Amino acid sequence: VQLQASGGGLVQAGGSLRLSCAASGRTFARAAMRWFRQAPGKQRDLVASITSGGSINYADSVKGRFTISRDDAKNTVYLQMNSLKPEDTAVYYCNLHFLITGLTYWGQGTLVTVSS
Repeated sequence: VQLQASGGGLVQAGGSLRLSCAASGRTFARAAMRWFRQAPGKQRDLVASITSGGSINYADSVKGRFTISRDDAKNTVYLQMNSLKPEDTAVYYCNLHFLITGLTYWGQGTLVTVSS
């Protein structure tokens, strides 16, 4: 499984970005998809997740601003980020995770920079 993330960039506070993560392979539909982020000098934190059945969870810090979605026909997961804040600045990583086996795969990361 390979994951290719895209959509990061520089945006002003209050702006929006949409991240995409395309996965190879035919097992995408059975996997949970997650977005993590890692700010400089900090640990990697879970931002949002969506299971194969469509159950969604968000970190408290992004609730009401970020929306995760998936298109199984395109093997792609999205993260719509609105009302961005400088503290959202981080490298964002997509993650494909099989809940039963515990196997997990990471994308290469895409940098999001929010200026004040």
